[in-house]
Amino acid sequence: MTSTVPFLRERLTRAPRAVLVLGSGLGALADTVEDPVRIPYAEIPGFPRSTVEGHAGELVVGVLNGVEVAVMAGRFHLYEGWDAAAVAIPIRTLAALGADLLLLTNAAGGLRPGMQPGDLMLIADHINLMGRNPLIGPAQPGEDRFPDMSAPYDRELRRILSDCATEEDISVEEGVYAGVLGPSYETPAEIRMLARLGADAVGMSTVPEVIAARAAGLRVSAISCITNLAAGIGAEPLSHEEVLAAGAASRDRLARLVHAAVPRLARSNLPTEV
Repeated sequence: MTSTVPFLRERLTRAPRAVLVLGSGLGALADTVEDPVRIPYAEIPGFPRSTVEGHAGELVVGVLNGVEVAVMAGRFHLYEGWDAAAVAIPIRTLAALGADLLLLTNAAGGLRPGMQPGDLMLIADHINLMGRNPLIGPAQPGEDRFPDMSAPYDRELRRILSDCATEEDISVEEGVYAGVLGPSYETPAEIRMLARLGADAVGMSTVPEVIAARAAGLRVSAISCITNLAAGIGAEPLSHEEVLAAGAASRDRLARLVHAAVPRLARSNLPTEV
């Protein structure tokens, strides 16, 4: 990060307050950012490279509904070969630039009975089954060595997202996200195990970013787009093409929800006046 932060300070015209991370098939939300500065990940020193179809692989900094934001159009995954610390570089970088709020989206397989592709789920908690943690190694300056993970997904931010969803007539659920390593999809036996552990959805991202964000002091919220029914639940074979198609089908509702919620989420992060 020694060269990453100075590079972005020189390229950007504003300091983002909020960070949005867009999952598979959800990158079109970045096109709604006003006055954007677009920087491909390949041009940012120290950034990994995104290799997954459906991830544009660029940082878009601008204004979204009156809030200065940094949008990650595409993320990095452990299954691409990056270690957890590399996956966390963008979050740590943007925190160093002054961001104090993180809103993540992801594509996930639904485990809870009744879930359907296209459903939106506010993440209330997660189970880290990746076997990795971005905080392994020397403690980073300004980060909590042992961050409290009793409430990684901020309750107040989740309430705001739920209220905005109601006002926008968008159905949302809450649930627990299981983060697994991937890239293969889970077997039916693994899905039964995850459900018994208390997971409502499963995916291959998000958890390392959340851990790094909490260590850096960011408030976090996250939304899963249920793009498929997990193995043994749905009748059809699983494929990444199905994930991208379901993400595209739900992106308008997700975009409306994020647009409505971002100003309120940002206001909730302002210091209380005495």
